Amino acid sequence: MKTRRNFLKLMLAIPAGIVLGKVDSSAENIISNVMKNKMSGKKNMKKSFTLWQLPSQGPTQMLSYVIKSANGKIIVIDGGMTCDGDYLKKFLASHGSRVDSWFLTHPHEDHIDALTWILSNQGDLRIDKIYASFPPLEWIKKYENGNADTFEGFNTAIKKADRKYIKINRGDVFNVGGIHIEILSNVNLDITSNAINNSSIVMKFSDKNKSVLFLGDLGPEGGDKLLKSIDHKKLKADYVQMAHHGQDGVRKNFYEVVQPEYCLWPTPLWLWTNCDGKGKFKTLEVRKWMKDLKVKKNYVSGFGIVEIK
Repeated sequence: MKTRRNFLKLMLAIPAGIVLGKVDSSAENIISNVMKNKMSGKKNMKKSFTLWQLPSQGPTQMLSYVIKSANGKIIVIDGGMTCDGDYLKKFLASHGSRVDSWFLTHPHEDHIDALTWILSNQGDLRIDKIYASFPPLEWIKKYENGNADTFEGFNTAIKKADRKYIKINRGDVFNVGGIHIEILSNVNLDITSNAINNSSIVMKFSDKNKSVLFLGDLGPEGGDKLLKSIDHKKLKADYVQMAHHGQDGVRKNFYEVVQPEYCLWPTPLWLWTNCDGKGKFKTLEVRKWMKDLKVKKNYVSGFGIVEIK
């Protein structure tokens, strides 16, 4: 019966004047195109971007994400440590050796050193655009002098590669391969406690099928400031990248606003378990927050590469 109803509907779609007893090629084409359009519409509804959460290639925490749009555009977020550079480069080679957009959340070594290495060992990898919003070097030297060498190393590498990064600001909006990207927060020069982490870029990636909120290493102070200055609807997302690897990042009330269904943890296993409960980190407490929020699933990089379609 369903097939019969669909056939009758299809007949109604054929313009008047075409007699089925004398179907010519134009009528056949019309029928074919109607069916193709119906199938194409259903197929497109299911298309969305694919996200990979990459595991650390060393013992430390780091953050590295690769996103592929439905039409093949590649986006990288951060990339990890120097030891993660070769792994990331090979992963990108398996997807065409071309990055359309590379976003950096903040200039700590576990976020930018992989790109620093890649810029000096680029080979066939093509990187079209690099986006970042970094504090001034003098500000870093004043408040986090121990990280100045990392930032200077990146600046040296990008100059030797004859490249520049594009400065982004809160409110900037991009469309990469049908993915809507909105910058929700950038540098917070007024926050000098946990300074660089609190200047992490906050970004939301979305299409009609899913949304992902990236928090970088945003700390409690940066999270509090963002909550006070933004429409909370903009922060709601299906997936959230756990701030500062899931330990000592934004507060519980921030995640309550996000209302995530799924959590992305760029977190090695020793940090996931807080060194079997003997460490100084807040990971176990944050895990309980997510349980209270009834999160459906936690994706932890320490267990290996994660692919979300």
